Amino acid sequence: MDRPGRLADVTRDGLPRRLVQLYIGLLIYGLAGALQVRSGLGLDPWDVFHQGLSKHIGLAIGTTLILVGAAVLLLWIPLRQMPGLGTISNVILIGVSMNASLAWLPHVHAMIWRITDMLIGIVLCGVATGMYIGAHFGPGPRDGLMTGLARRTGRSIRLTRTCLEVTVLAIGWLLGGTVGVGTVLFAVSIGPLAQLFMRIFDTKISRDRRPNGPARWRTGRRQPRTPDADPRTSAAAHPAIPG
Repeated sequence: MDRPGRLADVTRDGLPRRLVQLYIGLLIYGLAGALQVRSGLGLDPWDVFHQGLSKHIGLAIGTTLILVGAAVLLLWIPLRQMPGLGTISNVILIGVSMNASLAWLPHVHAMIWRITDMLIGIVLCGVATGMYIGAHFGPGPRDGLMTGLARRTGRSIRLTRTCLEVTVLAIGWLLGGTVGVGTVLFAVSIGPLAQLFMRIFDTKISRDRRPNGPARWRTGRRQPRTPDADPRTSAAAHPAIPG
């Protein structure tokens, strides 16, 4: 009868907080995408593709996002990538949240409000990235495709990501997706924003700093750092765009 002990271990491991953070982050990510759509000033590369494709298949952009995410997830099979809870949740919740947000967000026409929507959307995307990646439940389907291709081809993450995003951006633009100043601003700002908020929401670093965490915090003895324990070498130092 060790269930109370196991429950205590789960609680100490921060699982409830990680789950809440994961799902709030994914819902915020859908809202962020919807705000960028409403601005009409340009989307991130994958959403340019989702929007362009949605115009040709007659489905809402959020629904298209879900279908594309599922198709990308199938590409993990030959790459031998293993999805996590965050991966599956990412496929479904972001699209659902985007559709729901677009249903109640007002259409704006004044440029000041369009710019406001664009800026809030980009910042919220950084917040959402930090929350859902910082929960450590696995990458999104598009990030997994990027890392899997990089591993199989031997190319760098940066080169692989650039090639993927330029490709989907070009296809999305040809299909009628919105490319504009928001696309450029997203490209130059999402990396620093994601890195900032991943440091804030990284639950692994938070657990390491608890009083009942590693020995160096409990006893005051300084233990050798491991790569996972050092925030400078953790995932927070190398942000990826969720997707």
